[in-house]
Amino acid sequence: MSSELSPIDTAKFVAAKQATEYVESGMKVGLGTGSTAAWLVQCLGEMVRDEGLRIKGVPTSARTARLARQVGIDVITLDEARWLDVTIDGADEYDEDLCLIKGGGGAHLQEKIVATASERMIVIADASKKVERLGAFPLPLEVLQFGYRTTQDLIAETLIGMDVLNRDISLRMNGTAPFVTDEGNYILDLDLKRIGNPRQLSLALNQIPGVVENGLFIDICDMVIVGHANGKVEVTDITNGTNEVVRFDVRDDDNIFVNIAD
Repeated sequence: MSSELSPIDTAKFVAAKQATEYVESGMKVGLGTGSTAAWLVQCLGEMVRDEGLRIKGVPTSARTARLARQVGIDVITLDEARWLDVTIDGADEYDEDLCLIKGGGGAHLQEKIVATASERMIVIADASKKVERLGAFPLPLEVLQFGYRTTQDLIAETLIGMDVLNRDISLRMNGTAPFVTDEGNYILDLDLKRIGNPRQLSLALNQIPGVVENGLFIDICDMVIVGHANGKVEVTDITNGTNEVVRFDVRDDDNIFVNIAD
């Protein structure tokens, strides 16, 4: 597998592979959305097939649900699960306090609901996702279709009083039509460049009528697992205050990843 992967996919894969260490049989697991989370779902599917892993997966989007079923994971709804042992998901950005921007895939509403219904949230990412300050990645806002232009105007007014570097707002498109989320809503992307106070901004945006949820994840993530193209994985656990390095040796002879002691 290793020789077939690009450097970025290798980084995503080893992060996802390490995250499976925190999944045990009998768990109810939130399954994230996006390219990195898709690696996790495939890794878990292999464990279900080859190692007898027994889990209940709660997907955060329709496409994650399809993939999970394809690889043999038993999929249930959040209403059926009620409470989860762990949610593992990707992120578009994260800072040193493990605050996140999510929603590049248009699923941050379900992702936030599932993550906050979990004992812990683990983010898997490649090294490019770490930033000193959030905001370089556009902040997604899921908004009702009804009156979305008025909602956009209210958002623009709110941003005037916020500590942000830029205030451009755009409607996310899917070809020539607006992108529609699994919940039937639109997404407005806020190109802010820099967010000085993510907590304040999150609270202010969610008070605007028509805004369903924003893509800032504050005090939700417990651990970040960062993969690198050379097989190194960094694990930061903010709850325990620990940092760990794990290395996967990329063996081109048989195209597998082997976990080796640091």
